[in-house]
Amino acid sequence: MSKSSLAVLSVLIVLALVLSACAQPTPTPEPPAPTEAPTEAPTEAPPAAETPEAETPEAEETPEAETPEAEETPEVAAPADGEIRIGMVTDVGGIDDASFNATSWRGVEMAIEELGVEGQYLESQQQTDYARNITEFLQQDYALIITVGFLLGEDTATFAEQNPDTPFAIVDFAYDPPIDNVLGLTFATDQAAFLAGYLAAGMTETGTVGTFGGLEIPTVTIFMEAYAQGVAHYNEVHGTDVQVLGVDFFVGNFESTDDGRRAGESLMDEGADIIMPVAGPVGLGTAAVVQERGGKLIGVDTDWTVSAPEYADIMLTSVLKKMDVAVYDTIVSVVEGTFEGGTYVGTFENDGVGLAPFHSFEDEVPQELKDELAALQQQVMAGEVWTGWGEQPQ
Repeated sequence: MSKSSLAVLSVLIVLALVLSACAQPTPTPEPPAPTEAPTEAPTEAPPAAETPEAETPEAEETPEAETPEAEETPEVAAPADGEIRIGMVTDVGGIDDASFNATSWRGVEMAIEELGVEGQYLESQQQTDYARNITEFLQQDYALIITVGFLLGEDTATFAEQNPDTPFAIVDFAYDPPIDNVLGLTFATDQAAFLAGYLAAGMTETGTVGTFGGLEIPTVTIFMEAYAQGVAHYNEVHGTDVQVLGVDFFVGNFESTDDGRRAGESLMDEGADIIMPVAGPVGLGTAAVVQERGGKLIGVDTDWTVSAPEYADIMLTSVLKKMDVAVYDTIVSVVEGTFEGGTYVGTFENDGVGLAPFHSFEDEVPQELKDELAALQQQVMAGEVWTGWGEQPQ
């Protein structure tokens, strides 16, 4: 081969190598890398890339931080400077139970109007809500947390002991020994329920009266046993034989008006013409049956002629447990800086319990029976008669 041919061949080889080297930056093997990257990107890209890493954690944390705030904000409002805030946790009957939750909340409303405090409530739909609702008020630094009902006793004690600088009050529960930062608001409802039983025995036309409870707990049975003892006392005084039905009858809840209706039907089928339901809103179902079939009802906790005016025509009276006054007085002590834990007991003597007016039955209750009730109240206050609750005196 001639030297010129070799030279040309050498140039061609060099040129081919150069072209080959130039083609390598965009080879076919590299496209698979982008193909793999998108496949993994949704899962792995945030931790892998350094530049996005600073943004990615924020993007992930922001939704997590906002989620609980979005749930809490509608329930517990942010504080205003200098405001005294009162939080109330209801039992499962709800704020509009026409009974103990509603009456307790009325005490907070009185304080809002007269003392200028701020008040909020959280409704418990089930017993597992108690702790969550108390926690929400604690997190917002409320000046007083009021829990309503015997069933909140355990959770109230737990959180009060963990937060000794926060005042608590609980309706229908007391602690032995007392907890320094908890005021138990209790009521001698046996005193008033005893009079209600005496009244029912004096007003029955069938010779049979009835009662029933929501749950078999002391704050319910105290009404029922004293009511039965009031009937027994009437029988003893007057030589009659009025029967009491339902002293051991419990529907198992404080919510179902259907259960109240069925309980009322059962008692009326057995002859009861006056019924005292001790079951919160459940009793409204009973009221409907009594109104339909003809009879009388005795309300509990608050004046049902006022709280349930649609049944005013059948409401003989109500056993008053003045929780609104007790709650209001507790808030006053917080505002004035005089709050102390311990136990408050509402009685006839301090106007903590009582019988509501007879309202539409005022003219039907004989004056003689009214006089007997007034005298009997004095005997109860003097400890001269046993109401049926607690140990019977010898």
